[in-house]
Amino acid sequence: MEDDLNENQESGTDAVKKWIQDNLRIIISVVIVIVIAGGIYSYSKRSETPAEVADMQASDLEQLIEEEDSMEDGETETTETDGEEETTDEEEIAETEKAGEAGEKVEAEKEQVTSVATSKETEKSFIESAQKGEGVTHLARRALSDYLEKSADSELTAEHKIYIEDYLRKKVDFNERVFVGTTVEFSKDLVKEAIAESKNLNDAQLKNLHKYAILVPSLS
Repeated sequence: MEDDLNENQESGTDAVKKWIQDNLRIIISVVIVIVIAGGIYSYSKRSETPAEVADMQASDLEQLIEEEDSMEDGETETTETDGEEETTDEEEIAETEKAGEAGEKVEAEKEQVTSVATSKETEKSFIESAQKGEGVTHLARRALSDYLEKSADSELTAEHKIYIEDYLRKKVDFNERVFVGTTVEFSKDLVKEAIAESKNLNDAQLKNLHKYAILVPSLS
């Protein structure tokens, strides 16, 4: 049995050899075709790879450019926004400064108003409004000045005027504290009375008043 098996194997081998010999040309042609096809395929792969790489690099480059453009746009927007914020801050500062200047101007105007003497004359009296730092004596001095503008008296010296304003201060019907805007009314009759009394002063009295008169240069 083993002999039969060996004979069959040998006969099969011989048949394969014979088939190869008969079809050797075809087999060689097929191998050549396969080798050529493989070479063509390999070459095409190598040819396509650089193109793909180039395409990939170009795509990446485009993406990079787009990202850089986006970053630049973002920076521009940020810069513009910062500019707007800076402009807004500058506007707010300018408005604050304007408000401060306006406030200072108002305060200055108030200060100017409070530093300007105000008087009102009626048929029988002078109404004087107190300004900053003024007392009844200042208002009496202004009432006398208003009276003398209408009825000048060359006989009155600075010493006489010191006496008159003190007389008015003591005789006027006002015993309250004086604030800014406080009004005191001096009758014209009281002013006339004070002037008449001042003219009754003797030389010694006038000399004693001199030391007070020199403290108020506006009375000269």
